Amino acid sequence: MHELSLMAETLAIALRNAEAQNARQIHRLTMAIGAASGVVPDALHFAFDVAIQGTIAANAELAIETIPVTCQCPQCQTQFSPPDWIYECPTCQTLVSQTLTGREIQLKSLEVS
Repeated sequence: MHELSLMAETLAIALRNAEAQNARQIHRLTMAIGAASGVVPDALHFAFDVAIQGTIAANAELAIETIPVTCQCPQCQTQFSPPDWIYECPTCQTLVSQTLTGREIQLKSLEVS
């Protein structure tokens, strides 16, 4: 389960930032997770519940914002959100291998006191 190591690293970043702000408690972490990142939100929530034990984030909430997949066709430059895992341009039917968004894994914000 890579979500556990992902959450451990994310929590370490959050704790360093909270410490830099002299915070006593982390109330909420917001993460942006791309739909094609391979991260399973339920597994991430489970990992969060495990990782926060015994830290200043012990009573914190995890919010996940899902970032949809978007692509840009290299042939006709159309930007689109594919309806499934086949990234085919709706304008010219070119298969697209790269995404503009949807692979992000980011700690977006912290609420601390």
